Amino acid sequence: MTSAADLARPSRRPSWAGRNYTLLTAAAVVTNLGAQGALIASAFAVLGAGGDGGDVGLVAGARTLPLVLFLLIGGAVADRLPRHRVMVAANALNCVSQAAFAVLVISGEARLWQMMLLSALGGTGQAFFNPAAEGMLMSSVRGEQASRAFAMFRMAMQGAGVGGAALGGVLVAVIGPGWVLAVDAVAFAVAGALRSFLDVSHIPPREPGGGGLLADLRDGWREFVARPWLWAIVAQFSVVVAVVGAADAVYGPLVARDSLGGAGPWGLALGAFGAGTVGGALLMTRWRPRRLLLAGTLCVFPLAAPAAALAVPVPVGPLYAVMFVSGLAIEVFGVSWMTALHQEIPEDKLSRVSAYDWFGSIAMVPLATALAGPAEQVFGRATALWGCATLVVVVTAAVLCVPDVRNLTRRTRAVAQGAARPVSGVGRASADAEGSAGRLG
Repeated sequence: MTSAADLARPSRRPSWAGRNYTLLTAAAVVTNLGAQGALIASAFAVLGAGGDGGDVGLVAGARTLPLVLFLLIGGAVADRLPRHRVMVAANALNCVSQAAFAVLVISGEARLWQMMLLSALGGTGQAFFNPAAEGMLMSSVRGEQASRAFAMFRMAMQGAGVGGAALGGVLVAVIGPGWVLAVDAVAFAVAGALRSFLDVSHIPPREPGGGGLLADLRDGWREFVARPWLWAIVAQFSVVVAVVGAADAVYGPLVARDSLGGAGPWGLALGAFGAGTVGGALLMTRWRPRRLLLAGTLCVFPLAAPAAALAVPVPVGPLYAVMFVSGLAIEVFGVSWMTALHQEIPEDKLSRVSAYDWFGSIAMVPLATALAGPAEQVFGRATALWGCATLVVVVTAAVLCVPDVRNLTRRTRAVAQGAARPVSGVGRASADAEGSAGRLG
């Protein structure tokens, strides 16, 4: 219970940064510190074991495939069970799988099928974690400051990613990928411990219908398809995330090995992207575009630039600049997207809608990463990368043709806990407007 002394004591945190928000932010920082280095380490672990670009793609695809398969179930489970328990259990699975991966790599006994299996276990944990985490974060903030809260959360998370990517690339080169994977396992353990202290007493108990998980999934699907802006952008990102993922996870390490000097420069390039996302999040603490999704979608176009830069390939200096700008731009989209979901989706359906969002956005990633190696052999690496850049531009231009993407505007009042409502320019003309996440942030 809050005492009079507690009320009189000035808080160092903003009014919107409550206990749950603070714990979620701290846990995300810890996770990102380990995960960014592990992304580099896993690719170079495969290459160090004698694999090629196709094998790197197979391991990356092995992680994403179960993520796609179990996401919808994870969303339904997260709207049925306390979200923080789902998050902690998922973190535990990620910790165990990464620790086993690290032991195999350090011992020099890692085989391709083992790395694929452990990556698949990690992807399974993420399938249950992501919808629960997104729903938990959105339920931890209220009112007009939601956009600023999301921007600050993402700035802290992405700031950790800057250090994690840069340090991870250096550590892979100095001490080897196995030890970097071990650090990631420890990070999952610490983050899970922090998330175990989340307070869910403010969230009304959920009473799922008698139809079970299938009924919950149908309910979430109705919420999803009722909003053209939602399914259109998810369809766009099914392509964007796939081709950017192939460029970053498969082609990036190969270009770094052949033309940039190895893991260190590629880690710094990913760090530059992370620095850009920090800058973008900082921008979004001040800038609140009225047309949320129009501003956000225009900022997806720069995501084509890194693939084009790798196709040339440009020297490391220009590559770092390109990565920084693309990171800044996608963060504008990420904060705008989270604000739109928080504004438009009822709280009790957030995890299910988030699951459909994640599912659609990453559904094509396993195929893209698995085909990246064969595509390089057939068309050449440069042509494959130019193809990635072109697809980003084409699908982003296409989604701007959807009226609701152009016209959805910011409101200061929370959405009612009910059905979808229109977001056309006419329907929003009288809405209150203020003076702004994404799959890639």
